[in-house]
Amino acid sequence: MLPSGHRMRRRDEFTLAVRRGRRAGRPTVVVHLLPSGATGEAADPAGPPLVGFIVARTVGNAVVRNSVRRRLRHLMRAHLDRLPAGSLLVVRANPAAGKARPDELAADLESALDRLLRPASKGRR
Repeated sequence: MLPSGHRMRRRDEFTLAVRRGRRAGRPTVVVHLLPSGATGEAADPAGPPLVGFIVARTVGNAVVRNSVRRRLRHLMRAHLDRLPAGSLLVVRANPAAGKARPDELAADLESALDRLLRPASKGRR
């Protein structure tokens, strides 16, 4: 389970991360990351990274949505140390997440996080 101090709960934090953050998508999840320097007043730059989850009705019924949300929270716990302090991260489940195997969901989340957290290249060479 994700520690409660790392849970995103305020609507303005979700909105800020989704609208202004960098995005990486995979078949089952889309991840939005807003580093602490770009968060403005929404988050404490020295505080812990905050993680929020969006699982829409298109993923499935309430049982399926809650199951997907629990699996994503469990998977994110292992990646908290990789996130910059004070950053905002939103994990949005795509409709395919409802029928995905746990290992597929884990691989897609890992791949999206790797893409967002790797250093940006300066250009092609």
